Amino acid sequence: MPEFSELIVNGYAYPSISPETLAWWLPRLTWVSAFSYGFTEEGELVGLDDEAMIRQAADAGVGTLMVLTPLDASGAFNDQIAITVFNNPAAIDNLIENILQNILAKGMAGIDFDFEYLAADYADDYVELVARTRARLAPLGLTVTVALAPKVRADQPGLLYQGHDYVGMGRAADYCLIMTYEWGYTYGEPMPVSPIINVRRVLEYAVSEIPPEKILMGLNNYGYDWTLPFVPGESKAEKLTNYQAEARAAYYGVPIQWDEEAMAPFFTYTDPAGRQHIVWFENEESWRARISLVEELGLAGVGIWNIMNVFYGGI
Repeated sequence: MPEFSELIVNGYAYPSISPETLAWWLPRLTWVSAFSYGFTEEGELVGLDDEAMIRQAADAGVGTLMVLTPLDASGAFNDQIAITVFNNPAAIDNLIENILQNILAKGMAGIDFDFEYLAADYADDYVELVARTRARLAPLGLTVTVALAPKVRADQPGLLYQGHDYVGMGRAADYCLIMTYEWGYTYGEPMPVSPIINVRRVLEYAVSEIPPEKILMGLNNYGYDWTLPFVPGESKAEKLTNYQAEARAAYYGVPIQWDEEAMAPFFTYTDPAGRQHIVWFENEESWRARISLVEELGLAGVGIWNIMNVFYGGI
């Protein structure tokens, strides 16, 4: 299995990341991705106070990518912004120019596009935006990546998937991060966040549509604690760092178990109120199982959501 030093490793971080945590990650990273810039309907950027993170990364020889998401000036997600821009050629031109100028002004390494929940009608517009941005950035040695939903077929239904064209993005971008996580999530039923059988299925489809050497596999650096019984529409899982999960198991004196099918650790416990819980998270063994898919499928590397906490283990 390849080590991190042999892979492209992209780690997503908010500018509020502590210098100590970032310092732990930097020797393991190719890029740190600053999350997240927004933009207006006119194609102006909603900026990010990421200069300290960029400087610290640069001092360690690591480039920073600006993540671009349809966020409004208040920081709220608003997919209508992207639609409005796609329907305005002048706004698109302005957005691409502002992306380039921001990257040059801050000494960044490139951009990561992260437009989620985009309607199918705008899939081609999204591909064109990424392709045109790359045409501007590539001559300057800058990188363009795009985060894509975990699809298993081209016509997969659902707003999360329909606006992401794997074939088109495989041509338009330098790299495609496949977000192979969040099967277990805050409002979903208790299950592993990234069961390896699901990850494999998505990646096997991805390599049939995108050159493997352009693919980054998503890794989740967190887990969830569900209170049982799970009630659809009512239950809400608590998000935990992997360290918090292991500490919780130790606090309650319960063994950490291993699910061979999902290749993921979990444990159960009873809280002081007598309620049953199940926790799914990640550890070195689960990450290594997923990283082995990178070698098997000939992928370029991994993208980590996120690096706001260190990963305890030998990675």
